[in-house]
Amino acid sequence: MFRLNLKIALRNLWRNKGFTLINLGGLAIGLASCMILLLYVAYEYGYDKQFTDYDKTYVLYNNQKTSSETFSFMSFPSKLREDIKTKVPGVATVSRLSHPEYQLLTYNQNNFKASASFADSDFLKMFDYKVLKGNPATFLKNPDGVVLSETLARNLFGNEDPLNKVVKLDNKESLKVEGVIEDRPKNSTLEIDYLMSWTLFEKLNPWVKDSPWGNNFCMMFLQLQDNSFFDNVNTKLHGMIKAHDKDVNGEPFIHPLSKWHLYEKFENGKNVGGRIDQLRIFFLLAFCILLIACVNFMNLSTAKSEKRSREVGVRKAIGSTRKNLVGQFMFESILLTSLSMLVAFVLIEVSLPYFNKLLGITLQINYAEWQFWGVLLGLTLITGIIAGSYPAFYLSSFDPVKVLKGFKLGGGSSLSIRKFLVVFQFVFAACLIVCTAVIYQQLNYIKNKPIGYNRKNLIQIPTVGELGKIEKRQILKDELLKSGAAIAVTEYSHSLTGGGNNTYGINWPGKNKKDKILINTRFTSLDLTKTTGMEILQGRDFSKDYVDTANVLVNEAMVKVMGMKDPVGKMIDWGQPLRIIGVMKDYVMESAYQKPTPLLIAQNPYRATTLILRLNARNNISNSVNTISEIVKKINPAYPVDIKFVDDNFEAKFKNEKLLGTLSNWFGGFAIFISCLGLLGLALFMAEQRKKEISIRKVLGASTANILTLLNKDFIKLVAIANLIAFPLAYILINKWLSGYEYRISISAMPFIVAIALSMIIAVFTVSIQSIKVVKANPVDALKYE
Repeated sequence: MFRLNLKIALRNLWRNKGFTLINLGGLAIGLASCMILLLYVAYEYGYDKQFTDYDKTYVLYNNQKTSSETFSFMSFPSKLREDIKTKVPGVATVSRLSHPEYQLLTYNQNNFKASASFADSDFLKMFDYKVLKGNPATFLKNPDGVVLSETLARNLFGNEDPLNKVVKLDNKESLKVEGVIEDRPKNSTLEIDYLMSWTLFEKLNPWVKDSPWGNNFCMMFLQLQDNSFFDNVNTKLHGMIKAHDKDVNGEPFIHPLSKWHLYEKFENGKNVGGRIDQLRIFFLLAFCILLIACVNFMNLSTAKSEKRSREVGVRKAIGSTRKNLVGQFMFESILLTSLSMLVAFVLIEVSLPYFNKLLGITLQINYAEWQFWGVLLGLTLITGIIAGSYPAFYLSSFDPVKVLKGFKLGGGSSLSIRKFLVVFQFVFAACLIVCTAVIYQQLNYIKNKPIGYNRKNLIQIPTVGELGKIEKRQILKDELLKSGAAIAVTEYSHSLTGGGNNTYGINWPGKNKKDKILINTRFTSLDLTKTTGMEILQGRDFSKDYVDTANVLVNEAMVKVMGMKDPVGKMIDWGQPLRIIGVMKDYVMESAYQKPTPLLIAQNPYRATTLILRLNARNNISNSVNTISEIVKKINPAYPVDIKFVDDNFEAKFKNEKLLGTLSNWFGGFAIFISCLGLLGLALFMAEQRKKEISIRKVLGASTANILTLLNKDFIKLVAIANLIAFPLAYILINKWLSGYEYRISISAMPFIVAIALSMIIAVFTVSIQSIKVVKANPVDALKYE
């Protein structure tokens, strides 16, 4: 029976080559889109789950309450680790980790800047990377030891055995390689290329051992003996910092490592989701596209019903039951789905390198995993069953007497179902068009919103090696300005586009000292506003004509917090009296989506970690960068030149929104294309049903335009209905997405106008392609048997 069904199915598919290709293409694109999106969802969902006991491992967060809100961040005093080890039952291991920084590692003539961290030996017990060389029992216990990633070891030593080789950290500290571990997975939140011991961190930073409980500078991770201890451990942690210093504002709590990447957003001390919301959108999009492909199969299969009706009649007349016919049609559907899956694999393998480059990740199919084959088999069967269910039951319901006498469609219920399916497809397509348009509008709005400085032609260079010396930086500044490659240079304590230090320790007249108000702090030198284009609203910038060591600049947000009408000349206190000499316009520091936060800038070039340069706009950018590189290399030869454009750093802030827009754009386009195939299916059906009517109209003198208008009218109605249903849904969805941003656009009518115009044009074009064939056909062919 199987062989017979296979023969019939293959013959039927071969006989209707055009129908088969359209169906095969629609299902293949739907399956390929679904699989790529599911691969991406699986990749994101797999973040930080590569370790043995990841489900018992937790990241520590610190809640700091102010008078207006609660901030959550991942920095703690170093002393907290010992307290947790000795006073919190249920904790198996706990480790400190310094925030990763790019530092220079040198071996002979090879030097590389890579992401480095200092950690306790327990760190590699929780994060059990595969050890390629060395004894893991000794890792991070020796103060002069270093553990390298596989790639960094290869870059430094080539084919040499790296074990026990001596490397230099920042051309100062000699370290012995005690181990090599596998490279961190791409879907890992921690981006670390080599690890050193916490003992070395304390040696390089003597202030660490005696740092107060209010000094938050390191991350912390812990692993529980069992997850049943979760509530008790959290309760114990809450008051541990305040128990040592009541004036310190800090309340630790633990957050699962498995949720660190996807549930990273906190508001007022509570987790409110994060990337998981975007991931849910992609997961839903994957199955919606596949469902649209299934709907296509239904429409195209029933559109060819007349050609299958006599087959059904003959088979029923010679004894086939409806069950046999349903089985036959379902078999054909699953066979076509299986063939589509093979084509989908080709499409996936061809398109994956492009998507990996586009997303900056590494998606790949692991053919060795049984889970993959299980999902593949399940997806193929479910798709085949869903796609074939309606055609199987519809075609097998034909009355053999009627169809053998001359098939005539009996009633409009099946037609109504097909119309409903087309409406469903275009509801989804219209929603995608509206949402994608609004996403791009929001992204452009934020990117073009004033950010408080001019980021064009602005570059940053870290002050490492010789550039850490203030006299060398002055020589560099003089040479850069003399070369003409830069027209202004200043120093800053952090990256212009990144985070930095903050404090509760700033007071001013009228402030209640019990109020906890977090103020961002930065340090700079001369020419800050000249270099960056920041705007002074009141007062002046730091100047060589004054002694400004006890003077500060504040931004608008800080003036608002202090409640001062005329702040210039007023005194504030930060361990010493400071005078406000200028008020700056708010500028975007970390997130362009958040409201400006209070900022104080003091003059202290000794605290600088970054040089900021304004390139000469009259010169070629490449030539200017090459000139700057040569000058920097001459003054700081031991370090590779690290030049970053502020514009690029700023653009990187919109990575998630760009990703959402790009994927919505591409897969929305696929969904619309597949929807067009569905519309083509209904057009085929209508053309077959009304073939004689069209022929009679032509004989009676109807023009081609009259007939095309007649045929398109019904489909335009369906698309209009779909848009009317889609618009409220799209508005609700996109309004909810926008509500997550402090700064957002108002939803205008334009995306909805674009959606209805685009869907109408697509519908008319698609239907007309098929309708024109029927209109141009000879009416004699349709009427010769009448």
